Amino acid sequence: MYFHRILFIIFTLFSFFAKAQDTLKVNIQKADSIFLKNNFLLLASSMNIEAQKAQIIQAKIYPNPILTVDVNIYDPENNRAFHIGNTGQKFFQIEQLILLGGKRKTEIELAKTNAKIAELEFQQLLRQLKFRLHSNLFAIGQLQVLLVRYNEQLNLLETLLSSYEIQAQKGNISLKDVVRLKAAYLKLNNERAILLKEYSETQKSVQILLQTFSVVSFEFSESNISTYIQLKTLDEIKSEAKQNRPELQIIQNNKILAEQYLKHQKRLAVPDINVFANYDQRSGAFKNQINAGFAIPLPFWNRNQGNIKTSQFKSKEADYNLQTMEIEMYSELQIAFLLYTQTVSEYQKATSLYNADFETTINGMSDNFQKRNVTIIEFIDFFEAYNDAMNELTRIKTQLVISAEQINLLTGSNIF
Repeated sequence: MYFHRILFIIFTLFSFFAKAQDTLKVNIQKADSIFLKNNFLLLASSMNIEAQKAQIIQAKIYPNPILTVDVNIYDPENNRAFHIGNTGQKFFQIEQLILLGGKRKTEIELAKTNAKIAELEFQQLLRQLKFRLHSNLFAIGQLQVLLVRYNEQLNLLETLLSSYEIQAQKGNISLKDVVRLKAAYLKLNNERAILLKEYSETQKSVQILLQTFSVVSFEFSESNISTYIQLKTLDEIKSEAKQNRPELQIIQNNKILAEQYLKHQKRLAVPDINVFANYDQRSGAFKNQINAGFAIPLPFWNRNQGNIKTSQFKSKEADYNLQTMEIEMYSELQIAFLLYTQTVSEYQKATSLYNADFETTINGMSDNFQKRNVTIIEFIDFFEAYNDAMNELTRIKTQLVISAEQINLLTGSNIF
């Protein structure tokens, strides 16, 4: 008896300090709002989008002209320094690189596609983190309900145990009944400890996602669960995934990027031309001469053949990656859809069996046990069967939400 009193005191202190902390009460909408505003991983990913958009600006910029200035430092014939006057020497040249073959256009196309991929990667990360957030929030909600029920039952057993110990001391009941009741109490307390550990780990995950130090309390009702029951066909879900799944769109855009890169490498094989104009005061064939000209590489040997060949293989690789992704996506969807439909069936069966009579029966059983209308074995058996049923119902509800959120994740759509 002393041992279980110590356990009860420890839990009471734990509950007190938990209540002393700030509590953040959220529903799905509020949690999503906080998540979008505060999550550092999302903020970092959004910076990558802006960085890639900046590369579009850079790709549109023309090369800068180059100014060359050449002046005399020392004239040994006249023993003069900085002889740059009318009889001295100075040279000025302006030159401009002109990109040929459409290189600038392909660089802009590449930058735009990279920016698109960055946006899709952001959407992919957003959906992955939302899946974790929604699943963990619902787990917290279910664990909250279970812990309240376990606390109520432990309080009931605490009261019964105190009464039984007094009666055992008076010789009115057998000590073995007290031992059985203690064993039931310790078993229930151990189950609660496991739930508390799971609750703590889930809290930590949600707090990291929301970037908060507050204890998160999830406000939900049975109507929240019903929103996850929408019996769409597998073909409809596949269609949603084909149109909206970010991972598939990333692979599709990687294929486009590979094709654009191949096109760009072919354009790089076209030589660029450098045009220039200059003024030479005295070092040329004539005094004060003005010249113009151009320079262009002659592609006798290097026509960028290696990079073009590499790009061709990369383009084929992107084709295979896309085909592989489509097969994997449809396979994942089939498995997820099967799990979801099975869980919906389990949930509907379980909820049809569970009703208010469960609570009435457990309360009635407790009253009858105190009145000695049922034996301790019957009471404990019913007590444990009731808890098993409640735990199974909680598992099914949680699995329903996770399986539905998994379909949301795999389709890239808000089906539920």
